[in-house]
Amino acid sequence: MSKWILVVLGYTFFRFPGALFGYFLGGLIEGSSSKNKFKRQNIRNISSQDFELNLLALASLVIKADGTVSKQELDYVRSYFVSAYGKERANTTFKIFNDNINKKGISSLNISKLFNSVLNYESRLQVIHFLFGIAKADGNVSSSELKKLLQLSSLLKLSNADFESIKAMFVDQVGGAYKILEIDKSASDQKIKRAYRDLAKKHHPDKVQHLGEAYVKSAQEKFQKIQEAYERIKSERGF
Repeated sequence: MSKWILVVLGYTFFRFPGALFGYFLGGLIEGSSSKNKFKRQNIRNISSQDFELNLLALASLVIKADGTVSKQELDYVRSYFVSAYGKERANTTFKIFNDNINKKGISSLNISKLFNSVLNYESRLQVIHFLFGIAKADGNVSSSELKKLLQLSSLLKLSNADFESIKAMFVDQVGGAYKILEIDKSASDQKIKRAYRDLAKKHHPDKVQHLGEAYVKSAQEKFQKIQEAYERIKSERGF
């Protein structure tokens, strides 16, 4: 709770920079207790290697979705895995995947069932965010990639509103800021403020602490996108 009090206070007095400062200061105050709490709650009965291999399998489905395997997308995945798990562990994961799983075929249904059983909702949101990052790595999210991402999002039991929110962070569209906040343009100022607060809690980076620093960093970037969308709407409306 202390983190969000500091975020609100920081935003009240110093706007967006103050909110960010409050967020990171609050994180230091909350310390390792919340990290251990999320570790206990979110991953059950799955080894780190199994998680990484299945995540890599989903990544491969997105990379192949448009029929073209781009260097930018491959580099994005490699960079992400190295950042999250270290070079040696990432290389081992890639080797096991290429030698075994990739040759046998990949079942998105089986992977989604596994992830649904061992990951909480916020962690599954982060998986889709990661997959969108892959699709965007070559500069464009194609229609076939969007179709695949929507399918995976549905299998991971994510709401359409959450899918559209993450999509708006990667695909430019009219009213994108409102889509990120999961509201209509006709929403009242109070509803916009409430939606912003609710999303900030839902996408709290602490909720993916158990997945590693790379995922926390990505969640922080998503949190910033939400902040920026809110700032854009505030500027347009003047409240």
